[in-house]
Amino acid sequence: MSLVGLDVGTTGTKAVVVDSRGRILGESYREYPLYTPQPGWNELDPVEVWSAVRTVLGEAVSRAGAADPVRAIGISSQGEAGVALATDGGILARSQVSFDQRSTPQCERWAADFGAERTFEITGQPVHPMYTLPKLIWMRENEPGFAERLWKFLCFEEYVIYQLTGELAASWALASRTMAFDVRRKCWSKEILDAAGFSEAIFAAPLPSGTPVARVRPEVADELDLPSDTIVATAGHDQPCGALGAGIVRAGVAVDGTGTVECITPAFSEPVLNETMRRNSFCCYPHTVRDLYVTLAFCFAGGSLLRWFRDTLGAGEMAEARRTGRDVYDLIVGNATPGPVSVLALPHFAGAGTPYFDAGSKGAFVGLTLGTTRGDLIKALLDSVTFEMRVNLERLDVAGVRIDELRAIGGGAKSPTWLQLKADIFGKPVTALDVTEAPCLGAALCAGLAVGEYASATEAVAAAVRDGRRYEPSAGVRDRYTEKYEVYKALYPALQNLSPRL
Repeated sequence: MSLVGLDVGTTGTKAVVVDSRGRILGESYREYPLYTPQPGWNELDPVEVWSAVRTVLGEAVSRAGAADPVRAIGISSQGEAGVALATDGGILARSQVSFDQRSTPQCERWAADFGAERTFEITGQPVHPMYTLPKLIWMRENEPGFAERLWKFLCFEEYVIYQLTGELAASWALASRTMAFDVRRKCWSKEILDAAGFSEAIFAAPLPSGTPVARVRPEVADELDLPSDTIVATAGHDQPCGALGAGIVRAGVAVDGTGTVECITPAFSEPVLNETMRRNSFCCYPHTVRDLYVTLAFCFAGGSLLRWFRDTLGAGEMAEARRTGRDVYDLIVGNATPGPVSVLALPHFAGAGTPYFDAGSKGAFVGLTLGTTRGDLIKALLDSVTFEMRVNLERLDVAGVRIDELRAIGGGAKSPTWLQLKADIFGKPVTALDVTEAPCLGAALCAGLAVGEYASATEAVAAAVRDGRRYEPSAGVRDRYTEKYEVYKALYPALQNLSPRL
């Protein structure tokens, strides 16, 4: 028996077929365009997304072969964005992705009228234009006939479930990203939806992750060469799916994912909805693991800072990579000056994530001299992201979210230099994982839970997730970085009022 994990992202979708031990049997990836019809608008075409999903599912299953037939499919997806369907099944509008900013006025009005505090108390989400509800309000106010024609609004996990099975189902771990879901009661919030002027009937029924929904429709099974009894299961938002795929099945442990964005996702056993969480823009919503919750702490510029360096200042490393076949990012990190350096960077090259949520904040280098080297700049970039995440870890600790250990995935998890740096700056052990596609693996594990392949999430992780090297904080080194960190914490407040003028 094999399982399929599908991850529907903002710029592309990937399907991975794994066996019950988590070993990859087949995979496929397709990109789709992101449309920007106006500044601040960022959209996907749901038809193009579904076409890519069909393609990658078919290719991954074909590459896996028929020796180990697929038994179930789980779907991980980007949060917040979704598909507005008319009563005739037609699509009413393109999908606004998370970083689409057009509903900012609707958010400001909502915070003033309904209240940011009450919204967070119910939904576990700070009021922000990334979420689904403000997007729906914007569409009702700006798309002619939208309210009259709207039948269902489905986030992408739900949309793919609907296309595969004809059934309507939502996972708690994705429904929470709408800003319309009661994260304590795990149901759509009547109070929120009444205030917004929508009925919960426009949404799919919410279910725990790892719940079987239905079999794949016969015509879809034929098209994708799937067994006729293939089950589609709920999985959830990509971050908690990735956390499950990284083995986060108990409180006190977090996954640290370094891709384009640096994101730490810790698990905890009770919802934490206090004012410290809200003031620092930390969300709180159900994990893909029953009876656990997660939050997200993130810096919009993670690995993208190294890409910026590669494209702007990394001609030498790119030439060496072409000549030797080595990874260009390994070369860049290898050229970083060892130890703390005199230069500090503010990593807000794409605005500030948590805890500031300041889209207008800009990046900076501070402390440059005529003696500053390229290696110093590289090290300042690596330090900056890690310092930024230490700010988040400390504020989470104050809020009551304790993190004792981090498990690293993504491109950054391939760098021993960066992982040791994280252990030294965080003062916590960091374990590299032998997991290349954590959201897909997490979704596949949800599929396995739905069909009884695993008795629990803990059993699933024990079977399919393999640890790599563990990095411990170096004695004495943390103190040297802490001196720099105290200076780093003053950077954003010092530059905050300058960024809008640049």
